[in-house]
Amino acid sequence: SISADKAQIYYLDVGQGDSELICLPTGETILIDAGLKSGSDRLTAYLKELGVDRIDILIATHPHADHIGGMEKVIQNFEIGEIYMPKVADDQVPTTATYTKLLEAIQAKAGTTIFSNDNATLEILAPNNSEYKDLNNYSIVTKLTYGNNRFLFTGDAEKESENEMLSKGYDLSCDILKLGHHGSST
Repeated sequence: SISADKAQIYYLDVGQGDSELICLPTGETILIDAGLKSGSDRLTAYLKELGVDRIDILIATHPHADHIGGMEKVIQNFEIGEIYMPKVADDQVPTTATYTKLLEAIQAKAGTTIFSNDNATLEILAPNNSEYKDLNNYSIVTKLTYGNNRFLFTGDAEKESENEMLSKGYDLSCDILKLGHHGSST
C-alpha cells in the first residue's frame, strides 16, 4: 500500500506494454501509460489494491495501443485530475476508438513543469518537435526529481527525440531510467 512518508515508484507489469505509477508522500498520484486494453482489468484492480482512488496526473506518452489501451478503463474507474498527451501531426492521428476517446486531452509541451512542490518536480523534456515520421518520437519524456533522486521516463522515444533532448541541453542524468521503447536498439 501507499506510504505517507516516502515517494514510491511502481513499474507495473502490464504484459507487452508500459505503465508506471508515482505516489508522492504529499498524496499526489501520477500514472504514466496504462498498457494494452487486454490488461486493463488487472491494472485497475492492482491500483485499487494499492489504495489509489484518484489519479492527479495521467500521462499518455503517445498513441500506441501498448501504452494507451488501458486508459479508457482507468478513466472510468478513477477520479482524474489532469491528462497530458502529445499533439500528433494530423495525418498520423490514429483513428482507433481508444485514441479518439482521449483526444480531449491536453497537449504536452517540452520544458513544462507539470508538478512541483517542496520535495518533488515532474517536468516534460520531450517531444520537442511537432512533426515526426515515427509516432514513437512524439513520446512524452518526463523527469521526476524527488529530493536527490532523479527518475527518467522515456515512453517509446527513439534516437531522433533523444538527440533533440541532448541538443537542447536538458539534464538527462538520472538514478533510474525507464528504457525507451522497451529497451529496443532505437
